[in-house]
Order: sequence, then C-alpha cells, then structure tokens
Amino acid sequence: MPRPKKTAPETTAPADAKPSPSAGTPPSLSGTIRTVCDILRRSNCTSALQYVPELTWILFLRILDAQETLAREEAEAGGNDFTPSLHAPFRWQDWAAPTPPNAESVGQTPEGQPVGWKRKALGEQRIGALIEFVNKELLPHLHRLATLPDGRPNPDATPKQRVIGRLMTAVERVRVDTEGDFTDILDRLHAIDVSQLDDTHTFTLSQVYEDLLLKMGEKNSDGGQFFTPREVVRAVVATLNPTFGETVYDPCCGTGGFLAQSFEWMKARMGDEALSTDLERLRHETFFGREKENLVFPIALANLVLHGIDQPNLWHGNTLADLPTYAGLFEQAPATFDVILTNPPFGGKESARVQKRYKSSSGATQLLFLRQILDELSAPAPEEGFAGGRCGVVFDEGLLFRTNESAFVETKRRLLDECDLWCIVSLPGGVFSTAGAGVKTNLLFFTKGRPTERTWYYDLSHVKVGKKTPMTLAHFGWADDFTLLDDAALPATLVEDWHERHADQPFPSFARLLARRGQPEADSDYSWTVDIAARRAQALADKAPHDAETARWREQAVTLKTRLATLKKTRPVPQADIEACQQAIQAAEKAAREADTRAAAIDAAAFDLKAVNPNARTTQDTRTPAEILDTIERHGRTVGEALARLRGLMDANSIAG
Repeated sequence: MPRPKKTAPETTAPADAKPSPSAGTPPSLSGTIRTVCDILRRSNCTSALQYVPELTWILFLRILDAQETLAREEAEAGGNDFTPSLHAPFRWQDWAAPTPPNAESVGQTPEGQPVGWKRKALGEQRIGALIEFVNKELLPHLHRLATLPDGRPNPDATPKQRVIGRLMTAVERVRVDTEGDFTDILDRLHAIDVSQLDDTHTFTLSQVYEDLLLKMGEKNSDGGQFFTPREVVRAVVATLNPTFGETVYDPCCGTGGFLAQSFEWMKARMGDEALSTDLERLRHETFFGREKENLVFPIALANLVLHGIDQPNLWHGNTLADLPTYAGLFEQAPATFDVILTNPPFGGKESARVQKRYKSSSGATQLLFLRQILDELSAPAPEEGFAGGRCGVVFDEGLLFRTNESAFVETKRRLLDECDLWCIVSLPGGVFSTAGAGVKTNLLFFTKGRPTERTWYYDLSHVKVGKKTPMTLAHFGWADDFTLLDDAALPATLVEDWHERHADQPFPSFARLLARRGQPEADSDYSWTVDIAARRAQALADKAPHDAETARWREQAVTLKTRLATLKKTRPVPQADIEACQQAIQAAEKAAREADTRAAAIDAAAFDLKAVNPNARTTQDTRTPAEILDTIERHGRTVGEALARLRGLMDANSIAG
C-alpha cells in the first residue's frame, strides 16, 4: 500500500506512553507488540491462542484508522468525495486515541472534535466506562456492518465494511480484565508512527504474526497447523511465479501467508509505473481463499488488509464439506483458478458424507484437498495461450509413498494423468518444528493439462534445521531479493559436504538448477529426474502376466459355476460332484484374487513418489572384522585408563578430606 503521510491523528502521542525515538521502525514495532503481548498475558489472555486474536482486532482498528485518514486526505487533495468505512464515535481516533494534556498539540477529527474526545468523555464518567462502551456499543456496531441481528447479510454494507464486520464477528467482548491494562495497550499501539512505515514494512506485523503463531504452535496448542514458515512460502511463490492477470487461490489459507506473499511478489514485478486500475484489479480481483477455523479467519482478514489487499475475497467455512459459515466476501470468486498455493492440514479425517462428495474411500484431509485442488485448477485454453492452472503445495511424506490404500493410489493416478508433476522438493525434517510440528514434508509443483512424463526431484533433506536454525530462502539458493546467491553466501550446512568433494565447482542450488529442469545438466548430487511415464509403462508390462492369470482363473470360475448349475438340476442329485465343483470354484476364485493382488501391487508401486536420492553420498565401512575388533579393544583400553585416573583422583581427594 502507499506510504501513509503524517497527519494530526497519527502524530499525537499519549503523555504516558514511552515510545522509542524510532517508534515506526520495524524493531520498535516488534518491541511494542511484544510489550502489548506481555500486558495481554497478565490480563486474562494467558496463551497465544487468546492474546493473538485479541491483539489482532485492536491493532487492526488502529491501522484501519490510519489508512482511512490517509485515503480521506488524498481524496480531498484531489477534490474528490470520501466515504469512510467507520464514522464517529466508532473510529480509533474517537474512542481509542489518548488526548494529551497540552491542548495545542491535540489533532482534530474531520468533524472538528479533538482526537480522543470520546475516550476523554468516557474517562470522565467512571472507571470501566470505556470497556463498557467497547462491549455494548462499538463491537455490536462493527458486527452489524456485515450481518444484521437476525443473521441476514447487511445489504447496505460496502465491501470494506463487510470485511471489517467479519473480522470483528468472533470478538464478543474485550478479554482484557482491567481498564488500566486496556488503556495501556491502546496508548502503546497509538504510539506506533505508521507514517514512517514504508512499502517494504507496511505490514511488518506479518512478521510479528509469524513470531506469535510460532507460540500458538508451542506446548501442543495446535496453532502450528495454521502456520507455514515464511521463507518456505516465499520459495513456493518464487518457483510458481504468479503474474498479473492470473487468479491466486488457497483452499485452506490459515493466516493468509501464501496470498499475502503472492501479492507482494506480483506487485513488486508490476513496478512503480503500474496503472492505478491494474493495482485495483490486483487488490480486489486476484486473491481468493477459504479458511475453516473461527480463531484464524479474522487473523487472515487482518493480515491481508494490512498488506494492502483491502477487500480480501475470503470464504469462511469447511472447504471440504462445502459448508459456508459466511460466503459474502467470496461472491466474485471464479469456479477455477490459475494459481493455487497451499499447505493442507495433515492427519485429519473427514466424515463419510464428505468422503462421498469426493467419491473417496478415505477421509484423510490431505488426500481430499489434493482432489479439491485438481477440481479447482483452471483447464488449459490453447486458443488463449494458457497452458493450464499450476499449483505449489506442501504435502506430508505419507501422501507420496503410501500405496497400501486404493484411495491414495487412485488420487495420485489422477494427479499424474491430469497434470504434469514437474517438480518435487524434499524438505528437511525440521522445517515445521518451529510451528509445533515435526512431520517430514515435500513441496509438489504441477500444471494441469497434460499427463506427467518426467519429474525433477531436488533433495534438501540433508540440511539441519530446527527451532533455533530455521530454514531460510538461502537454503533454496536465493537472496532476499530473489537474485541467485554465490556459494560464499549459501548456508554452511547446505554446502559443506559438496565443497569437500567439489571444491572447484559451484554448488548446484535449487534456484540455480530450476530453470534447467528437464535437461541433463539439472541433475546433480542433490537432484535427479525420474521418468514417470517409463515407470508406469514398465509396471503395465510387469503386471500383464498377472492380469492374464487373473482373467484365466475368473473364466475358469465362470465355467465351473455353469457346470455347478447343471449338476444341481440333475436327478438324482450328484452330491459328491457338487461339492467337488464348489471346492474347485473356491480355489479358482482364490487364485484369481491372489493374481489380481500381485498385479495391483505392481501397479501401485508405480505411484510411490517418495524422494529417494539415488545420488546421495554413502559412507561404507571397509574394515575387516579383525580390524573392527582391534578398534573396539583400543577404545576399551582408553576407557579403562580414564576410569583408573578418575578413581585415583577420587581416592586422593578422600585422603585429603
């Protein structure tokens, strides 16, 4: 979003606030948010699952007021009318902004009232009047922006007001239990100088949110399921490279990270000379998402609004069940999308009714989301030069290698038949440990419109990452501005083994090889290409004899059943012959099932897509058994000598004592 200008409401600081001289810089913002979270923790918001949503709505109203103030000034400067989303006394500048003792420094609202006039009036009434106003007047007013008291959508609401209303719907009351702590929070957030936040850090809050969501994922609180590490998100976006004019969608958007990063990517590549009409289209007609959780949906809205997507097209409800809680912001969404970026939840189970929607024998959420993605990717349009929708998705390892359930095999069969699965990246096991999850994951990239022939794999599983050493964009080989990094700038854990063996060759990073995938030079110690079409063709050839055997046994069973029917009509009934025929039928059917099982196993094995690096460096112990025993004996002597010295020291200390 554009850089906000200084205005009177934004430069008026509370007398008791203690902002640093650089109150608008990212470090100061982070410090302010940490302090506010400390206040929330001691004020009835003990866990991150409580204080993150509380912080979200308060800070959102703070930034919203700054955005609307800027928009009003720009409209007036151009001689245009401006219709605000909120009116007095429900704007931050009315009820939340403090009024300094020095009247000369007080800014004014558009109506000529001093900034903070409502808060001052409430404070002069009695202790508790401010929280009572918020609970009984402000929150009900904000709720009605989207939904009327009878549950019907508000027909008079603007798109922006719908967003505000939905963001606030989950807020029933102020959770902070004392008015002193509440006003302290208001003062500190008001002291943030949003006029100093440039385009790069307009929503430094997104990074602050990531820190807070990490805490939501700690101590088994389940918050990690809504969080994908920002650097992984950025790498996925850079790999797919969404461009202006394409629609971008996340069917389980969590806090909106993929959508927000896609917006930043696309806006940056449109450049400073982008037309205002194109920017409007980018903000309002490009990004779409769905989210189920009541806790997270408002955070996603706030995240996107404060990034600059001021009218997010988000659908609230169970995506897989297609049961909306609120669909009013999703009315202009297309049926299919050009780009899908997502991280579906792993390990969940959906009901039999939901499984029936997808004609699946499994309720595994990640499996159903893959089917949903295949349905919602745009089909190719050759006459328009459109190759088909493309997807970048995080999936757990189990989805790739599981072939013991027909639902997994059939879903992957559909993926390979309908889409070109052109890349799989094997991520380190600790990538999601910072978000409270230790599951092994992979990145899958595919384009709809033609079957998969060859898949390029890249292996990052050897990299050691964890809570204190998270994965960064540099592990993929990109600098923060997405230029290629030289080897000297790459993480040591990424390149150390390579340099031991290839000191004179540049490291084959993912970013360096990506453009050459499909060519022999894209294969390295960490990357390889699998001929999927050849593997499937070989599986067909290998299972053909078993298919033929199955057919023979089934044909024989049919013949025997015909003979059995004839025997049963014979008089007198030849009981011994009937029993022998029945046994023969059972044997033929069993043999058919066994042959069919062997054929199915061969076919299923072709859909094991797990990333197993054939070029991985292995260390072999070439010592003879005698040499191994000698080594053990030497170590034993060393241990014995150390124990003897330790025993001597203990005896000497005992005598001295």
